[in-house]
Order: sequence, then C-alpha cells, then structure tokens
Amino acid sequence: MPRMLDVSDEVRAEIGDEEADRLLGGDNAPGTYDCTSCRTPGDSERERTSTVLFVGEETAVLAFAHAACIPSQVVPVSEEQLQGAVRSIQNAPAAPPSAPAAASPAGAHGVDVPLQAELGVTSGLILVDGDVHPALVVEPLTAIARPGTDGPVDVFLDLLREQGFAPVGSLDELPPSSPGWSVLVVMGKLHAILQPAPGGGSPSAWWQAHQAMQVADDWRAAVNKTQRVLVFAAPVGTIGTQSREDLLREALDRAAAGGRLVGTTMPLAGT
Repeated sequence: MPRMLDVSDEVRAEIGDEEADRLLGGDNAPGTYDCTSCRTPGDSERERTSTVLFVGEETAVLAFAHAACIPSQVVPVSEEQLQGAVRSIQNAPAAPPSAPAAASPAGAHGVDVPLQAELGVTSGLILVDGDVHPALVVEPLTAIARPGTDGPVDVFLDLLREQGFAPVGSLDELPPSSPGWSVLVVMGKLHAILQPAPGGGSPSAWWQAHQAMQVADDWRAAVNKTQRVLVFAAPVGTIGTQSREDLLREALDRAAAGGRLVGTTMPLAGT
C-alpha cells in the first residue's frame, strides 16, 4: 500500500530514485513506527511522515518521523554517533525515559577549530520577549588562549565574535544567527554544536558531547516547536553550575550587563 511519505530532494539524492520510489510505493517502509523526534507512535499509512537519513562516514540509517515534528532531511553525524543512535533505536523502551532537570550541566570537549578546550554546556529554557526558547550556555572550565600562544589573556569571547557570535547586552531580544552554525540533536539527545567548514564543505563539530546529552522533555518539545536553539557563551567563572532555570537566567542577565556574554541563534541540524 502506498505510504504518506515525504522524501526530500536531498534524501532522494542520497538513496537514489529507485529506492525512493519503493518507499513511496510501500516497499521497505513501515506502516507504524516510533517517531525519531518525539518518540511517540506514527502511522505512515494515515499521517504525513518524514524520511530522515542519518549519514556517517561508512554507514547510513533511514528513520521516520511525524512530518509535523520535522521535515524530511539528511542529518550528517559521526560514525560513532550513528552507531550509538542505532543502538538507541534497537534498545528503545516503550515510553521515553524520564529526563533530568532542564538546567543540567554536561562536561564536553571542543575541537581545535577555532579553539581546543574543556567546555561545560548547560541546557535550559529562556524567556525572551514573552516567548520560551530552548537555549544552551557554553562556558570553558579554564581561561582560553588564542591557538598557538600560551596566553595568559582569556580570548574566549574574542574568538567567538570572530566566528559570528554577537555581544549580548540584554536578553530582551533574540541574538542574531551565525551562518553555517547549527545544533545537532539525534534521537532526542544533544550530540554537538556544529560549525561551518572553510570553503563550504560539510560542517564539523565545534563542541561534541563525550556521551549524548539527555535533555528535559520541555526543552526537547521547545526545540521541536521552534527548530532553533539560542546559544550563549561566557568566560570561565561567569555563569557556573546553576540548579534551576531562574538562577541560570539571573546569571545570564549579570553576564550580559557586565559585557561578558555573546550569543547566536542556531537552527536545529538533527531531530
């Protein structure tokens, strides 16, 4: 039976016209599925369904999602991330596991473009102009020197401004976007912050979680709604670990008032 599948041009280009036509005709496509975004059941015979192709270095996995959750797209991920996602699908429980508090810190490792450092990343919901937005707050664990130097000047914010992050003087309005940057969420978990590659190649991970970071259900729901994430960054010792979102907001407001906060709005790269 034909399926109510959406197959984007980029997905079709990856899997080929023959395979895409088989999917649309009902071959190799499930009737029912667990949405790769919200993890609730879907039925491709009764509701619009997106085909989502996760592509690693050697492996590609085709998944399905409610079209209302995310559009059909190709999601580039590392081979390790893709294998982890496959294991997540195979071992997924009948209902989504409970998530920790939305403002939960996670240790991370930034790659060497534009800098290499141990970073802390916190997820939370931020109220801007009356609307709730999903946000990530990035703070290094030590002062950051410019690559190739020993410091001691902390140039973390300078490096990010050079990459398109804007100074944030107030959280009363959304920070501007930085072309080429995005936030990678796979199977409802935060995997990486991606940066544009020189010359227009595939984006690479600027920050990548040691292990996929579980986020709160409310944060994930907000991401699915807005399809974008506010990313703020501050120098070491500015924000700290905050146990509640109101405390996180107060720390961000202080950092902004003191000229110690930059930010950008990034689109969602995954699901």
